[in-house]
Amino acid sequence: MSLSVIQVRNLTKYFKVAQKSAGLLGSFKSLFSRKYKEIKAVNDVSFEINEGEMVAFLGPNGAGKTTTLKMLSGILYPTKGYVNVLGYIPQDRKPAFQKQISLVMGQKNQLWWDLPATDTFLLNKDIYNIPDSIYQKTLNELTDLLDVRDILNTPVRRLSLGQRMKCELIASLLHQPKILFLDEPTIGLDITMQRKIRGFLKKVNKEFKTTVILTSHYMDDVKEVCDRVIMINQGHKIYDGQIKELINDFANEKYLNIDFEEPVKKDDLEKIGKVIQFEDTHALLSVPRHSHAQKAAEIINNYPVDNLDIKEVELEDIIIKYFDKRDL
Repeated sequence: MSLSVIQVRNLTKYFKVAQKSAGLLGSFKSLFSRKYKEIKAVNDVSFEINEGEMVAFLGPNGAGKTTTLKMLSGILYPTKGYVNVLGYIPQDRKPAFQKQISLVMGQKNQLWWDLPATDTFLLNKDIYNIPDSIYQKTLNELTDLLDVRDILNTPVRRLSLGQRMKCELIASLLHQPKILFLDEPTIGLDITMQRKIRGFLKKVNKEFKTTVILTSHYMDDVKEVCDRVIMINQGHKIYDGQIKELINDFANEKYLNIDFEEPVKKDDLEKIGKVIQFEDTHALLSVPRHSHAQKAAEIINNYPVDNLDIKEVELEDIIIKYFDKRDL
């Protein structure tokens, strides 16, 4: 039976944001009479996460994803609600708790800019009181997994973005945290580097049984790394379940990607399926999942087809459809 490592009940976080009128006069008035607006960043959110799970937090910008991670890691205090992580209340910030978690933010860094990454690693070794033997063993495993041994003594400012992110992950995992919070870990990386980071995260999860909570705008991160997705919007949790279930519930169609040998008419194709994209000799059709093979055969038998690919609906499209459904 899986052990629950994170329990969240009715988690809520409000922020007060100063308001002022535009222009010099508005700025002057705000010096003497300032008005505030209450922003509900996270509103009555509840969930549990078990040991070893890899969970994605998804939602549009401003939905409350990063705010939630910061409350789970103890950076922010909740306005109200209950949070328990590994048996601790995060906002108490007890050293025993902080030694068991790690937070990696794609747009922030902990590496010293003018020093090699190894200096940061040694600093973290002392901060977390990591014994020499465990430190060296873990460092060797992580550097081999990420293939960065030849850059460890290079000043951070001379590393590429992908190399820096690899070193950021090593610095965050040296103390072997039980929970890893990742906020946009592949932002700005090229496709090849994104793929390497995803593979690394899966290996870390498998070898160290690290629980991973991830936010990302890249759906490939979610598909490749996570099994479960929690979606929030305007501070509210709107979905919590397995990605496979989300796909089964909302991927009721498949796409037929077709190249024709000669021009065809869009009106004719609309009799077969919903036309998503169209040019004279190319079309992307959405057809019912249960009859996609029949529809493909109908096109091949009646049109001069040069190539036809059957594609699954992208996870990103499914999530957009889910949000659209919620907005109705």
